[in-house]
Amino acid sequence: MSDYLVRRARAADVQGISALLEPLVERRILLGKDIAVLYGAVQEFVVAESEGRLIGCGALHVMWEDLGEVRTLLVQDGWKRHGVGRAIVEDLESNAIELGLSRLFCLTFEVDFFTRRGFAPIGEQVVDPDVYTQLLRSGDEGVAEFLDLAHVKPNTLGNTRMLKQLQERSLDV
Repeated sequence: MSDYLVRRARAADVQGISALLEPLVERRILLGKDIAVLYGAVQEFVVAESEGRLIGCGALHVMWEDLGEVRTLLVQDGWKRHGVGRAIVEDLESNAIELGLSRLFCLTFEVDFFTRRGFAPIGEQVVDPDVYTQLLRSGDEGVAEFLDLAHVKPNTLGNTRMLKQLQERSLDV
């Protein structure tokens, strides 16, 4: 395996992100995303590339003043177990800290991977009632997944809701 680089996604990467997603959508591991949605969210993504080819991606979606979600995290099969997923999550965590977030949420089948990254399964009520009421107004499916609302359950069966408390890293230069 050659080296890889994790970097912020650009609009030119959206078709490649869509191509990475397609096999996992077909296997019903991830929900599909329209190309227009991917373009609209490109600033949330980081990508991993090797020799000019995308080999992985992940997105950070801000849900509340202290809360973000790791979304659309995937690594091409041939690159799994080479640190690519870890590097993407670390980059997303750094971005979250820069944005002032203190917690990260994910909805995943990959419980062991996220547990190794410091995430833990969560129960029912993980935000204050006032915040819950505000979040209910969101039309975002990720927010509905976070709140564990009944209308998303058919799409999320078997997934685990996980949360991580972020700690600011020292920025030694």
